[in-house]
Amino acid sequence: MSFMRLWPAQASDYAVRVDHLVIGFTAMMALFVLPVLVALAVFIWRYRRGRPADRDHRPSSDLRIELTWIVLPFLASLVIFGLSARLFFQARTPPDDALEIQVTARQWMWKFQHDGGQREINTLHVPAHRPVKLTMISEDVIHGLFFPALRIKQDVLPGRYTMLWFEAAHSGTYEVYCSQFCGTDHAAMLARLVVLDPGDYQAWLQNAGGLDDLAAQGKVLFRQYGCSGCHDGDSGLAPPLTGLYGRRVALNDGSQVLADAAYLRDSMLLPQKQIVAGYGPIMPTYTGLLDEETIQRLLAYIRSLTPTSAPEAR
Repeated sequence: MSFMRLWPAQASDYAVRVDHLVIGFTAMMALFVLPVLVALAVFIWRYRRGRPADRDHRPSSDLRIELTWIVLPFLASLVIFGLSARLFFQARTPPDDALEIQVTARQWMWKFQHDGGQREINTLHVPAHRPVKLTMISEDVIHGLFFPALRIKQDVLPGRYTMLWFEAAHSGTYEVYCSQFCGTDHAAMLARLVVLDPGDYQAWLQNAGGLDDLAAQGKVLFRQYGCSGCHDGDSGLAPPLTGLYGRRVALNDGSQVLADAAYLRDSMLLPQKQIVAGYGPIMPTYTGLLDEETIQRLLAYIRSLTPTSAPEAR
């Protein structure tokens, strides 16, 4: 079976560097372990019971050998640490122009939402040679999105956003797994990553359709749930949302918080948790009314509200 391959194909330059790091680390370990194993075998043979051999155990040492045995592994470990840290920071720092896709995990499926409104279940289409950022959350238990061909994975948590990004270098279809035991059908929680050439990806977006993009869908939901009644810029009942995303917000307790996706999600589900300075605790909770996909659409709309684009009045 294809998913039993021990060394899946590389689908990105990052995967190539991870492979080189793993191979280099393994070679370094072999370099230091094999001489010990060889010496162990030689000593077992030479000093076995009944064999005449010099068994003088008086200690002797060579400072040059001891320093070499200490310094070389230390320097090699520093090199491995430096390369590993570089890969780690690269994996945690998506480019600003990355294509953002929303991911919702639930028992036992993966749901993907593109900014253009296209939705997929257990299949993710992305363009080659373009950074792709996945913003992920779970509706139930801890899952883990694992792309073996990309050598990356990230836990997907309930009630908290996590992020994963990649840039696929080769078109093709690759396997996707859940790396966390998430229930009885964990082994069946599979998906496909379909990497297309840029032109083919644009054709897929057009054919996949989508009634509206995520921001437009969020705009409809914003009015439907009555958010515009208070968050309209002229109402004075609640903070205006125009230009809010990505800005620091002063709270009633004197602290500040960054208005990112996590803060805005909490403001919808736990509105009394962090109250904006100058406003009262009047917002009702939407816990139980909004699912994670609906929240993602509302967040897309809030992100789209630039200082020149205010939300419509109710």
